Amino acid sequence: MLKLTPILLAVGYGLVMYLFSAWRTNRDLKARSTELADARLRAITEKFAKVLDVEKIRVNVYEVDAVNGLAAPNGQIYLTRGFYNRYLSGEVTAEELASVIAHELGHVAMGHTRRRMVDFSGQNAVRVVLASVLGRFIPGIGAAIANAVGALLAARLSRQDEYEADAYATSLMVSAGLGAGPQKTMFEKLERLAGLKGGGTPAWLMSHPKTSERIAAIEAMEARWRSEGPAN
Repeated sequence: MLKLTPILLAVGYGLVMYLFSAWRTNRDLKARSTELADARLRAITEKFAKVLDVEKIRVNVYEVDAVNGLAAPNGQIYLTRGFYNRYLSGEVTAEELASVIAHELGHVAMGHTRRRMVDFSGQNAVRVVLASVLGRFIPGIGAAIANAVGALLAARLSRQDEYEADAYATSLMVSAGLGAGPQKTMFEKLERLAGLKGGGTPAWLMSHPKTSERIAAIEAMEARWRSEGPAN
């Protein structure tokens, strides 16, 4: 039991820290956001709602300049003011921005916002165990190696979530009559709008998959649907 105590403490600490971070994030988002009122985007979200058989999909505009979309820990969907302004300036179409909303809806529907709580706690436990074991054999750098392994694990899980949310968004966009085209062009624009060029960083070190790989995954799904038909 004593050997398990550090692991249990690490899991508990990770859980508490995640819950505190989620509470603080939700509070900040609520205080600095307003409901999206754009008529064209609202019309598209109404199509999404009809496909998903829900009464309404609420999207909020978060008052920060960054270009991003996010699903909050409580399941609320947000677009940043910086992203919305790019739409108002004509740099992004309504359909492209709608694909971002669909992607964030995917994170919620696939349970990613809830799963991150478990992942965060588990990753913290992995760091503690590895740091303890490696510290005995490689004093001084064992903890650094443990942290690096934890970071790689987190990045891998994050990339998996992104692919799942992409697939959900593609299905929703196609079902709503918008097609996957806007989703693919949005990915291409994101590298410029948000400065997401990976440069020489290996794909397995990035928390998001490469743009080319995400587009290829969507095109593979489209090809499968053309030959087999969309899954029910």
